[in-house]
Amino acid sequence: MDELSAVFTRQGDAWHPSVLSRGPWDPRAQHGGAPCGLFAHVAEQAMGEPGWQLGRLTVELVRPVPVSPLRTELVKQASRATARLSIDLFDGSTLVARAHALMLRQQAMQLPEDVPGWTPDRLLPLPADCGEKLRIPGLPEGVSFYSSAVETRLAQGDPSQPGGGAAWFRLVVPFVEGMPTSPAMRAIAAADFGNGLSWVLPARRFVFANADLSLHLHRQPVGEWIGLQSQTQADASGAGLTLSRLFDEQGSIGVAVQTLVLRERS
Repeated sequence: MDELSAVFTRQGDAWHPSVLSRGPWDPRAQHGGAPCGLFAHVAEQAMGEPGWQLGRLTVELVRPVPVSPLRTELVKQASRATARLSIDLFDGSTLVARAHALMLRQQAMQLPEDVPGWTPDRLLPLPADCGEKLRIPGLPEGVSFYSSAVETRLAQGDPSQPGGGAAWFRLVVPFVEGMPTSPAMRAIAAADFGNGLSWVLPARRFVFANADLSLHLHRQPVGEWIGLQSQTQADASGAGLTLSRLFDEQGSIGVAVQTLVLRERS
């Protein structure tokens, strides 16, 4: 596989990550968005038939996920309306991440026109009207998931200063070689950028990696762009929390939450 052609390729039972999966904290470890997107792919493929959509995906990043061959193990429990999947990701015999997916059987219905919803119901400006790339201070240069697999557009805020912000994200390479990238895969991959988008501690002095990510979708995204509007709260105990609202160009699609592990660099 060309190292820049896809984030993952499958060879037999093994998932081979490329350099495009690299994260910001260690070039030997993956960006959280890479295994999260892989989990979404595995969950959707396990359904074996159309008519299901991802309602929730919770990923526990047990330890840094290496840029090396990985394998998955899956347990599925299904009913008429829902399916629950537990997926473990292994480096050899070592568990590195675990996911719990809730799949919902699609059921078309006619809703009243005046159903209340969240506000704001859209993220503006839209990607076509955003000219600036998102640049998160302190992150290393070079080939990585952040800099090479994803295109970004800054929508709101000043990423050179701490605090909340909003941006648009679009995958520019296939996630799994030879396979289509689903809307849910795009959403979970973008959602893992929330803590970087809304940083409150400088990356040159602190690590603020997320130990998990939980994505909840009330609607399947439409189109390639996923918008995030994120805020982070940090505490002196070494814990933090990032809350993100997710959008496509038509409006709101869901929320994501990340639990952060805060550490001062030595």
